Amino acid sequence: MPEPFADLSTPLIADACVRLGVPLRAAPAGIRPVVAGHRLAGRVLPVRHHGSVDVFLEAYAGAAPGDVLVIDNGGRVDEACVGDLAVLEGVAAGVAGLVVWGLHRDTSELVEIGLPVFSYGSLPLGPTRLDERGPQTLATARVGPHVVGADDLVVADDDGVLFLPAGRADEVFAAARRIRGVERLQAQRIRAGETLREQTDFAGYLARRATDPGHTFRQHLRRVGGAIEE
Repeated sequence: MPEPFADLSTPLIADACVRLGVPLRAAPAGIRPVVAGHRLAGRVLPVRHHGSVDVFLEAYAGAAPGDVLVIDNGGRVDEACVGDLAVLEGVAAGVAGLVVWGLHRDTSELVEIGLPVFSYGSLPLGPTRLDERGPQTLATARVGPHVVGADDLVVADDDGVLFLPAGRADEVFAAARRIRGVERLQAQRIRAGETLREQTDFAGYLARRATDPGHTFRQHLRRVGGAIEE
């Protein structure tokens, strides 16, 4: 896992993207780690599944250490497209983990293997189809509405999966750290008895909004230095 992500979360990174104007690209809600608490970050290694494991083996042949195999299985819930052998091969290839737009199987084996795997959940049924592969099979993967590739970084934790341009990752991580610092201080002050309303001068915001209905709480937070919404 890239060191800059080690002490961050996907919500912080999402807020940083908003602040920096980086387009938000999240995998559909419901994709979670097989093992709660697993975290994942790395360059996207894309692959589109067509019913056979051979595409994974081919993708692994081009993997660099720390890559994350991102599998486009169309969000299908009628088959599991990865199991223990595909994940073990990922360990051998040096990938950091797998993100599946679809389902997995062999859950107990995956828990034992320990490589982070994110998916919608499990199903005992494997594929019985074999579809024709296309020119994008190893070039890009679709995850929900987003198409991702080797120019993207993927980060994932218990809250879900995010994609961001690799070229802006350092900038996003730095902004996320700044937001985390503000939020931690705010949390400490709440525990010490100073409410969030007091910290953010919420009464002042309401007074300003009364005379300027277009004034938003987000604008107010930027003025006072809060970090609740972004």
